[in-house]
Amino acid sequence: MNVQEAARPYASLDYTPEVARATASIHDHVRSVIPDVEWAIHAPYIAAINELKRQRNAVVLAHNYQTPEIFHGVADIVGDSLALAQKGAQTDADVIVLAGVHFMAETAKILSPEKTVLIPDLEAGCSLAASITAADIRLLRERYPGVPVVTYVNTSAEVKAESDICCTSANAVAVVESLGVDRVIFLPDEYLGKYVASQTKVEIILWKGHCEVHERFTGAQLRAFRTGQEGIQILAHPECPPDVLAEADFVGSTAAMIQHVTAARPRRVVMVTECSMSDNVAVELPDVEFIRPCNLCPHMKRITLPKILRSLQTMDYRVEVDPIVSARARQAVERMLAVGRREGK
Repeated sequence: MNVQEAARPYASLDYTPEVARATASIHDHVRSVIPDVEWAIHAPYIAAINELKRQRNAVVLAHNYQTPEIFHGVADIVGDSLALAQKGAQTDADVIVLAGVHFMAETAKILSPEKTVLIPDLEAGCSLAASITAADIRLLRERYPGVPVVTYVNTSAEVKAESDICCTSANAVAVVESLGVDRVIFLPDEYLGKYVASQTKVEIILWKGHCEVHERFTGAQLRAFRTGQEGIQILAHPECPPDVLAEADFVGSTAAMIQHVTAARPRRVVMVTECSMSDNVAVELPDVEFIRPCNLCPHMKRITLPKILRSLQTMDYRVEVDPIVSARARQAVERMLAVGRREGK
């Protein structure tokens, strides 16, 4: 199948009556967050991508921080980075397109080595993942002999491979305590590590890695949100600085925040995380007013509908992980899965 054939029947990418009919149900679902004038631009890409997915036996995995036209328009599986990789592995698709950042595509490849894993933009990186290398971990082991290494899943395959066990923001405390030791090396997110330290008696050796989205929030910003906003509820991700978490009403992973606001249905909510997540949750909860503290992830926003379409047309860019690295990284992930996700505060 060549590129021209692969793009049919929507190769012109015009907003035709055919495209409007093909995307009508999606349009109705996202009207509250995507204006009609924007929909006319997005819809031809959505129609073309969804048709090409069927031809390629492909699925699109979209992180919670992707924009609504991707998250609701073309994604087959949505969620946090680990959930995407796990659910992608459970499908019978031949091709996975990862609408997220590079370490997520690597994790998907680790858990689905037999599948073709594509990322639409090779420059979709992560400041947190870039803050630590495999060589850094080897040096830490020399400095702290015998101390186990717990590594956040928001890291490269090489870093996971050097670790004893991985963790998510949801189960980090459970993972640390599952090791039955007095202290651990916790990598690479300093603020998540400080949050874990506040929840356990295990000594936490920290690394100064940060997420460039979450580190920009401040406690003063949150206090300002409360001014004049009666009944507001603030939910914060544990990658945020400690003064932010101290001001929050709820601290939890992306999945835990979604679960909380869905169950509690507060009248007004501030989700202190990447702002596209609020847009995506707002589609499902029209009765909740989302006050958006908009910090965008520049890496996530490198993924667009045109790039996803091109990725499916050309089958680029393929993500590969060295088999030896993949086996060791998978072992660290599987040890974590044995502990469980433990979603919640």
